[in-house]
Amino acid sequence: MGSFRRRWSASRDACRRAATGTCSTSAPVPLGTGVWAKSTSEGRQRPGAPGAGGRVGTAVRVHRCVRGPFRRRQLVARVVVVGAGIVGLAVAARLADGGHEVTVLEKEPAVARHQTGRNSGVIHSGLYYAPGSLKARMATAGAASMKEYAQRRGVPVRTCGKLVVASDDSQVPGLHRLAERAVANDVDAQLLTPAQAREHEPHIASVAALWVTQTGVVDYPGVCAALVEDVVERGGQLLTDTQVVAAHERADGLHVQVRTGQREHELTADLLVACAGLQADRVARACGIEPAARIVPFRGEYATVREPAASLVRGLVYPVPDPRFPFLGVHLTRGVDGHVHAGPNAVLALAREGYTWGQVSPRDVLDTFSLARPVAHGRAPPRVGRRRGGPLGVPPAVRAVGRTVPARAARRGP
Repeated sequence: MGSFRRRWSASRDACRRAATGTCSTSAPVPLGTGVWAKSTSEGRQRPGAPGAGGRVGTAVRVHRCVRGPFRRRQLVARVVVVGAGIVGLAVAARLADGGHEVTVLEKEPAVARHQTGRNSGVIHSGLYYAPGSLKARMATAGAASMKEYAQRRGVPVRTCGKLVVASDDSQVPGLHRLAERAVANDVDAQLLTPAQAREHEPHIASVAALWVTQTGVVDYPGVCAALVEDVVERGGQLLTDTQVVAAHERADGLHVQVRTGQREHELTADLLVACAGLQADRVARACGIEPAARIVPFRGEYATVREPAASLVRGLVYPVPDPRFPFLGVHLTRGVDGHVHAGPNAVLALAREGYTWGQVSPRDVLDTFSLARPVAHGRAPPRVGRRRGGPLGVPPAVRAVGRTVPARAARRGP
């Protein structure tokens, strides 16, 4: 198990390295059920590739290659990446680009089915994060690389800027703190008077505002489609409808037991990288690791702004965030498709992948409300909601049912 934990640590480092590099977009490709694979440059086929002549999971022997300007010898690893959201696909694309043999596992019939495909599509500039932090550095570098890749691949992307609005005098100090963070994080932003703010958003009421020039919007599912193309073109493969059951270490590597439909089979790998989003803790347990973090799912609900009101919004309009809560607040977003949305609120979800009130998972509900139980290794139970002022730390306005809160908050003015 000690060796397996070292592999897990290595996978985390690989994840970090990959996230700072590629994130991209391109014309969509049909990403349905099945196996996506290409032959390797040596004429051998990846495990599970059509025509490979063996069952999925046939081991491929590790070999060496020569790469890089200094022609260093690198080991080529067989890597299994769990999760085909944007993080998993970015990791897979970077590893495939480095010459590794990559297999991406996705339990859904297509990629980007959850968090990646269900957000406002905003490319954040790094405005909100503590100066010098990893979040701040990755946000600024990632925003630049995302735009460059999207433009190069022809994926819809637009740098429209963002207006952060103080709607009353009590929010002005917070706005000034954001302006100071922008300077510290090398984010281009300017404090504006109400008249200057109306030059960007003529119909927005404010007492002061901050204009952030680098914020943009992109088609994130398109980003994922491009990343799949990158992986496949470099000899990798994507297995959809495939779920991790367990992983065990043996003499010839990691044996990853997976389920595709009703059929279970094995893949052999040298490294497993888990990028499973809200299922990350369960994937870790399947690999014999008890994670310290606990997952409590919240759902953000957006309302579509219809015409003629939608025409009053040019780009992105955000409030000054309340520092008591881990949310940016209800904002107005015009996406790359031209539609305007108001939101999100944040409601405790009754399923980790429950996007409507009617979706309930007894297992997920039990996990959420088992937070009061002591967890493994003698740790104290998590203190959820004690500091942030409400059940599970959510303010009453944010816990509201339905879409009246986004609409009401979006209309709020000085």
